[in-house]
Amino acid sequence: MGNLKLNLPTILTLSRIILIPVFIFTVYLHPVFGALIFGIASLTDFLDGYLARRSGDITKFGIILDPIADKFLIISALIVLVDMARLPAWIAITIIAREFLVTGLRVVALSKDIVIAAELGGKIKTTTQIVAILCLILNKSIFTLDLYDIGIVLIWIALIVSILSGIQYTILFGKKLK
Repeated sequence: MGNLKLNLPTILTLSRIILIPVFIFTVYLHPVFGALIFGIASLTDFLDGYLARRSGDITKFGIILDPIADKFLIISALIVLVDMARLPAWIAITIIAREFLVTGLRVVALSKDIVIAAELGGKIKTTTQIVAILCLILNKSIFTLDLYDIGIVLIWIALIVSILSGIQYTILFGKKLK
């Protein structure tokens, strides 16, 4: 595992960060285009990890940057949804607090050369959040199909899974630290 290497997975991770301002500036005027950008950025999250594992080209830089890029993307979308009055602020704050907690634990673990792999709960949380965010962004943008209720149900599921996986991650962190 090298420290700083610009391989394809790392470039995909960096592209996710670059797409965030594009998403923010487009989603208000063109929700469908904003959702498309968010969807593409979200796909890079799945693709970069897959490519890094498949090629064996995993770097410490990528291990640190990938979850940070994920958090930036999700947090940006949650803030946008609160601003658009499509998501209660307390739900966004709870999810964001969990993201900061887990990212902080990951950085501490990595500083001690401990790598804590993403658990199934975290993957379910991320997938549910992405689909919920897409539904809440699109709202009634596609053929007047109302996706808001689906998005709210999914964000509640994501909130619950987020809290549970955050607890699971904290316990795992404590066990690995011993």
